[in-house]
Amino acid sequence: MPSTNHNARRVPPFESGLTLIELIIVCAIMGILASAAMPMARVIVKRQKEQELRIDLREMRNAIDAYKDAADRGLIRTEVDTFNYPPDLQTLVDGVDLNSGGASAIGGAAPVGSAPTAGFMSGPSTGTPNPAAGFGSSSNSNASSALASVTMHVRFLRKIPIDPMTGKADWGMRSVQDDPDSNAWGGQDVFDVYSHADGTGLDGTKYSDW
Repeated sequence: MPSTNHNARRVPPFESGLTLIELIIVCAIMGILASAAMPMARVIVKRQKEQELRIDLREMRNAIDAYKDAADRGLIRTEVDTFNYPPDLQTLVDGVDLNSGGASAIGGAAPVGSAPTAGFMSGPSTGTPNPAAGFGSSSNSNASSALASVTMHVRFLRKIPIDPMTGKADWGMRSVQDDPDSNAWGGQDVFDVYSHADGTGLDGTKYSDW
């Protein structure tokens, strides 16, 4: 009679491993879950890029408006046909020197748009008012002259951002003289910027119309 080994460990059914059919079912379920998650992940990435695009456009347009405002106040010398808008985006990054009269205007000592050093000749140190200064004391005149002699270099944009949709810092531009929907830049000035991306946003509008 054969001997029975009572010390032999019986393997429970749940430790015997997965069958081939069970593996196929598990893989199929994982594939379905992955295929359902991929579109959602693409939407999330697209939404993030769209948010970056809106931020970049707003930053550049704010810089253009700030340049325009400074030029309208006489702080920046511009060409007549530019209507006080920047000639290109790089000018916003490189910055411009303010007019000496404009630098004084920042300090409130001169009217905006006054000619450089006009009305800001310093008076004598004895305290006698200088008629050319237009102020009641030599201290005011000296302060105004100091402001007029200050050279200020102002930058409106840290850098030209990269379009998150195209991966390039290549933006479409329109000048004041161009049509609102023009795709060709006239080159006189930069009135507005837009994306060269051909796609459509999640809101159904084209990126080029943002």
